[in-house]
Amino acid sequence: MATTTQQAAVTRNRHVDASQVIAWIIGVLLVILVVVGSYRTLMLGRYTPAQWRDFITFGIAQGSIYALIALGYTMVYGVLQMINFAHGEVFTGGAFASYFFVNALAQSGFLKAHPFLTLIAGILVAAVTSMTIAVLVERIAYRPLRFAPRLVPLITAVGASFFLQYTYRGFFGSGVKAFPTFPVLRGTLFGIQRTLIVAFVGALLTLLILLIFLRYTRTGLAIRAVAEDLEAAALMGVNVDRTIASTFAVGGAMAGVASVLYALLFPQVQFFMGFLPGIKAFTSAVLGGIGNLPGAALGGLVLGIVESVGPSLILDGLGIPAAHQLKDAIAFSILVLILIFRPTGLLGERVASRV
Repeated sequence: MATTTQQAAVTRNRHVDASQVIAWIIGVLLVILVVVGSYRTLMLGRYTPAQWRDFITFGIAQGSIYALIALGYTMVYGVLQMINFAHGEVFTGGAFASYFFVNALAQSGFLKAHPFLTLIAGILVAAVTSMTIAVLVERIAYRPLRFAPRLVPLITAVGASFFLQYTYRGFFGSGVKAFPTFPVLRGTLFGIQRTLIVAFVGALLTLLILLIFLRYTRTGLAIRAVAEDLEAAALMGVNVDRTIASTFAVGGAMAGVASVLYALLFPQVQFFMGFLPGIKAFTSAVLGGIGNLPGAALGGLVLGIVESVGPSLILDGLGIPAAHQLKDAIAFSILVLILIFRPTGLLGERVASRV
């Protein structure tokens, strides 16, 4: 019996070693493609310094939005050790609420007279709506499964995602709605598009507010305590259910803010719009180290810049036509590379050890 067990262990180790070798081969091939493509693009001089600046500034603005969404993923994971795959649809709910609100103000003429006040009000409406949806999802879908096996809440999260998607489709249709534009944000400032500046500054202010909230409020301290040790926090008198609901509320509010900033960059709203930003934000959280708040912010910025610069820098050099249509492939290739070469993420958190 012992011999059979030892043989089985050796076979498993061989399978593990073989899979690791294949993963490393794939990773090395991807790295070679990145190096070759980047070298050829830079040597050919296809883009001017001004174009590279535009790529980078757009990537920073886009990455800051990914960071806001990623913080929602990583906060929930830190508290419950689960991935809330319905978070992208929480983002979509905020976008729809803000669209109807801002569109009404645009038709009344209030937007033209008070553009910044309209923008701030639209962000608040989106934040409150997304917060409400997130809290409802936690209360209805996740809380009854608090002590269920890990796979059950994960499947429930996927189901909640589809439910919200098709609820939006049923109420608002499958067509694309044009998010109102702000005339005051047209043009550039110091050579940078104003919408990019507003998106970055808005995301940065939201991140600072989150930092202050987590460090200096009782609810923020409770969230940190539950994330550190749920059972010990409960023994110390922390209301765990309320704290978890607060975590979902904060994550939902950030997703709502992100939805308006995203609509400024891509002024279209539709029922499926939260899927790709949600997946990329999850990628950002894994890239930075799932469960690590600074890592999620860093991962979002890195992913946004790579996604913006990568097609021109790498794919153009490889002679791939319509390179920018493959920007999503760049983003997910980064996820593959980070999982192969540093599965703990940039700032450290191994997903497999917590699941």
